[in-house]
Amino acid sequence: MTIFNMTGSTISKVPTMLVCIMAWQSIWTEIFVTATSFKMLESSSQKFHQGFTYLIGKLMGLAFTIYKCQSMGLLPTHASGELAFN
Repeated sequence: MTIFNMTGSTISKVPTMLVCIMAWQSIWTEIFVTATSFKMLESSSQKFHQGFTYLIGKLMGLAFTIYKCQSMGLLPTHASGELAFN
């Protein structure tokens, strides 16, 4: 999450690459690492609570990545972003 402090809200090569890396890292861990993380929780008595907290943390990271893309203007969320194509 500290990488986002270096990105700012401008569009250039480095901030865009950092946001893409954070998005890829969030997606990669959701797909491939989550299963091994939950295997370690099988012996825990609070499996549900720890798994829920882990999942909420990962989803918050992904939501923050989407927010950062929107604040940088990488997502077409405003009608003015489509004026060039009319």
